[in-house]
Amino acid sequence: MTPVELSRTVLRAVRRAVDEGELSVVVPVRAVVTPPGPGGCGDYATNIALQLARPAGRPARQVAEILRPHLTRSEGVADVAITGPGFLNIRLGGGAGASLVREIQRRRDAYGHGDILAGQIVPLRIPYDIRAEVVADTLVRIVATQGGRAEVHHIHIHPSRAEPAGTDPSQAKTAGNDPSPAEPPRTNAPQADPARPHRLHRPRPQITTLRPTPAPEDPTPLGPDAARWALLHPASHDRPRISADHLLQRESNPLFRVRYAHARTRALIRNAAALGCTGDPGDVPEDVPGGGELVGALAGYPAVLTQAALHRAPDRLARHLVTTADALLAFQHTVLPLGDEKPSAAHRARLALAEAAGTVLAGGLSLLGISAPDYL
Repeated sequence: MTPVELSRTVLRAVRRAVDEGELSVVVPVRAVVTPPGPGGCGDYATNIALQLARPAGRPARQVAEILRPHLTRSEGVADVAITGPGFLNIRLGGGAGASLVREIQRRRDAYGHGDILAGQIVPLRIPYDIRAEVVADTLVRIVATQGGRAEVHHIHIHPSRAEPAGTDPSQAKTAGNDPSPAEPPRTNAPQADPARPHRLHRPRPQITTLRPTPAPEDPTPLGPDAARWALLHPASHDRPRISADHLLQRESNPLFRVRYAHARTRALIRNAAALGCTGDPGDVPEDVPGGGELVGALAGYPAVLTQAALHRAPDRLARHLVTTADALLAFQHTVLPLGDEKPSAAHRARLALAEAAGTVLAGGLSLLGISAPDYL
């Protein structure tokens, strides 16, 4: 079950509670579903009870108690727990893994893409710096996955005159001899139409000034893939580490683990084909090493893409790929039959899950501008 599907499941639970007279509220258009925060449990959590508490005229925890049985009876939900002031913590099961794999198979490289930025222009202002260039280039692709269009504009900024994100370029002070530094195009507010007084003015695009901490030295000798990873994996306020460690083919190198995990999924598919086995989505038991973690990482990928686009933070995607790779590497040993064992439905379900992981890893690396080789 994907986060989008789970959000719809939560709304259906609210609608059932309203139809049965347990709650008197207007069913919201959207239910926010995220990974559990500190003190939470399960696979996902939602604050829908807190959102409905005031209109329902009840304490949030009481609203959560009303919604809990409706959620528990939903297909794909194994258990629901209430924590804190009324957060509903949901543990998936009963077909959730199979549904997730089918969704990834159906959408392929478009899995995780959304429309939260649909029709929006995202102006990005960057200095003439290699790390800023790479971050902006990556954000163009990540913003596009959410329906937006990023526009990159170069500026001259004196180090002592840093500007916060969202600064209007008309107020920016620039240094150097460039009399007219590049500015993002402005979107003029439409003129009021007397015949249509209800028409709202369209706001100007919010401008983001990207000034990640520069690399201490030129990363290009590392090669295109390792150089991009070195600049994108750390958070923007952290100084990137430029060293040959990014080229090492060993477990201590996160880039190697991500690319190796993708190559392993391709090898599993080739070896399974030699055994006459193909993937078929199915449930993977929770006691399979790495299985639950892998399902959780794949299910959380759309939310990570959304946050990376909204917060202009490609490092979130890079770190999530490491999490996904580590889960796959722990899970890979359970995929194929051992010895004289014949391929079973369990093997086909695990193979389909591994193949889905390969799709997500390849898609994420592509967004970062990094290759995903089939052999490594």
